[in-house]
Amino acid sequence: MSLIPLRPLLEATVKYGFGQGAFNVNAVAQAKAVIEVHEMFRSAAILQGADLANGFMGGRTDFMNAALEDKKAGARNIAAAVKKYGEESPIPIVLHLDHGRDYDSCVAAIEGGYTSVMIDGSSLPFKENVELTREVVKYAHARGVSVEGELGVLAGVEDHVFSASSTYTNPLDAVEFFKKTGVDALAISYGTMHGASKGKDVKLRREIAVAIRECMNHLGVFGALVSHGSSTVPGYIVDEINGLGGQLSGTHGISVDELKAAIPCGISKINVDTDIRLAVTRNMKELFAKYPEKRTSASVGGIYELLEAKRDQFDPRAFLPPIMETVMYGAIPDEDVAAIVDCIERGVKEVVGTLIVQFGSVGRAPLVERVTLEEMAERYRRQEG
Repeated sequence: MSLIPLRPLLEATVKYGFGQGAFNVNAVAQAKAVIEVHEMFRSAAILQGADLANGFMGGRTDFMNAALEDKKAGARNIAAAVKKYGEESPIPIVLHLDHGRDYDSCVAAIEGGYTSVMIDGSSLPFKENVELTREVVKYAHARGVSVEGELGVLAGVEDHVFSASSTYTNPLDAVEFFKKTGVDALAISYGTMHGASKGKDVKLRREIAVAIRECMNHLGVFGALVSHGSSTVPGYIVDEINGLGGQLSGTHGISVDELKAAIPCGISKINVDTDIRLAVTRNMKELFAKYPEKRTSASVGGIYELLEAKRDQFDPRAFLPPIMETVMYGAIPDEDVAAIVDCIERGVKEVVGTLIVQFGSVGRAPLVERVTLEEMAERYRRQEG
């Protein structure tokens, strides 16, 4: 048993004071790579499938228009991959829904095999956000599944999540939100942004996290804080993409030093997506530059055409539709597809391995209690009863 709910891992981060990266996956190969690199560093792992990533993994290449049935199919596919590569793993693994946009999306993820979900009601008025989150908590906790909410608005773009400006989280509202909803974790707005253009030299408002944590400790209420929009957007990868014909501009991430400084201030879970997208896309561009004969390959030539047609994009989902069987199920029919899979896996491991070390979760896997969903459901019943 390696799949666990998020709560025991959060408890370890709070108790021992380390940060835990949470990494988004959109393909079977990405899930495999995330698990393998965490095993290498003896770190517990959080794999995240965003709401629309489930749509993509359900076969919708136009994932922005994914329907609930697509998300259900995709959730099952992601969960199957995580179980395949993680069920006998020596490390605890969490499969977490990132930015669930409504109650039904959270239910679909749980039914598909997710052990943790996020319900994003941050665009709603406070009272409505509380009500929606509380309903998800009620459904999820009864099944041993952990829940993350969000309070405050992050600027930037990620799938269907968009805002032109940020609204910082009010610490007093955050404490009230924890008490009224019973969530295990809360994503806060303290200066991070979604996407690859976060602004240069961003300084995080760490005092917001400190204030929330101090109030929670004083009241004896458990709750972990989450940093969304925390990709570092490595400049060297952007430069390499542009050197290979890409047209990315205005790309700035959150510095690793800023993120590391936020951990002792109360940030436990740190979400990263963009960095992985960049590294995978660079690797695919390098492959076609080094082996030009693959540009006309029957199986992967279409990927090259999309890379050329969409030079200002870096999300691999824009380029991978020609090999959806590989994306969804891990099928590797020939050497050319195997080469693309290798690009994906190496990109994931480069980024994730670096951040495991930076965030301090190396060697921490034994500190995380292995708890089944059934055991967690009983704990939630006692806690909330």
